[in-house]
Amino acid sequence: MAQETNGALRETVRDIHRYIGDNLYFSRPDLEIKGEKFNSALFLTLLTGLRQGKALIIGEPGLGKTTSAEYVCSLLYRVPLGTIWGSEVSGHPEQTEEKIIGRPDLGRLNQGEEVVVWSHFVLLPTKIVDEINRLPETKQSMILDGVDRGNWEYLNDSVINREYCLFATANYQDGGTNTIIAPLIDRFDIMVESKHPGPNLAFHIGMTGANGSGLRNEELERGLHRILNQRNSYEDRMDQAEELCNQFGEALTQSPGVQTLSRSDRETIRSQMDEIPFDVDANAFLRLVLSELSFCYHYGQRRFHEGCADGCHFTSYLCHAVRNCISNRFPKSARTLSQALAWFLGDEQVGLEHLRAILPFTLAHRIQWKEETLARREKESRQDPLPIYMAKEAVREMHRRYIEQASQLKSALAAACRITDGDALEPAQGDHPIYWEIRRDLGEEVLDR
Repeated sequence: MAQETNGALRETVRDIHRYIGDNLYFSRPDLEIKGEKFNSALFLTLLTGLRQGKALIIGEPGLGKTTSAEYVCSLLYRVPLGTIWGSEVSGHPEQTEEKIIGRPDLGRLNQGEEVVVWSHFVLLPTKIVDEINRLPETKQSMILDGVDRGNWEYLNDSVINREYCLFATANYQDGGTNTIIAPLIDRFDIMVESKHPGPNLAFHIGMTGANGSGLRNEELERGLHRILNQRNSYEDRMDQAEELCNQFGEALTQSPGVQTLSRSDRETIRSQMDEIPFDVDANAFLRLVLSELSFCYHYGQRRFHEGCADGCHFTSYLCHAVRNCISNRFPKSARTLSQALAWFLGDEQVGLEHLRAILPFTLAHRIQWKEETLARREKESRQDPLPIYMAKEAVREMHRRYIEQASQLKSALAAACRITDGDALEPAQGDHPIYWEIRRDLGEEVLDR
């Protein structure tokens, strides 16, 4: 029965993916995994939405960054498109906390009561920030906690979302954009580019004018607007909103004829994904990746303000090419998205192919490359924006190094486990940073003094 449920839910997600790709977001496939071809922007935002993740969608203006996120949110969470439009946050210099998060109820405030009128952006599980890099850096910090934990605070009140996903769009740098602050950009699980679909599909878009009208329901949108504007508890409002969202899901089954997911369906899918284990190779490879992006022999770890020491022995590894230390959010993003991919493909374990497909998109926005590294590669022929291209090349290099010494590395990790359990063994020796990190975990002093 569990396998039947798993298969039915997977087919529903595939149905959603097919419907968006065939009718709403026309795009070329640019990602191939185990013989299946996908458009990376559509496919990875779909997986991110399922996992309650956060995606940063970059690209030129007018290439479907925001609309693709709207379609994914509407069909995954059964929220009418008009309600999603009304809850989006626009990035611009004059944006305020009161417009993004909430404001005082002035009528109740005049009576001496401090009551918060929460924004629809905070209340709904589907959250979209349009052109996030037009928010000044000082204002980006307003959404840090909410983005990270779904915990929103204003005055003396707070809302903790039952479930939520976040999509933010960003145009390329111009005179009106700002740098996305490091704590905020690290909270995104993936970064993808919404690419131009090519002249033939662009012509088709211009002729058909697909606008997602099939995802509108004005009656239910008005009902959701009334519920979200009530002053009762967040939990009561979400219970009432869920009833209308389920009605929207039933309407979508009739027209345009696409199956969608209830909240319990989404919870079941996440539970199924969490149960998918990493196989031995995926486990070892991710550890190798983490070691190359955090290791420094001379200073103990990578730090943004500390450059490599002269004469460093590890110049052929990524630790020599990057400026920052990878965060602990990265392995969580890699795990959850790799599990989501394996689940979508019907695989019982996360393997190297799943991990290799996901890693570039979880790394591209998190790695800060040294200037000389960027200068060497920025003019190379490529199909991706420079951060994603360099992340793909980095994963390719690390995978090559892993294949060359997979047996030795897996033996070293196994020996380390046995030593931890009390066996009298010597830790494995090797030239890669992972061996030095293993010895450090076993209590050996490996710093250069």
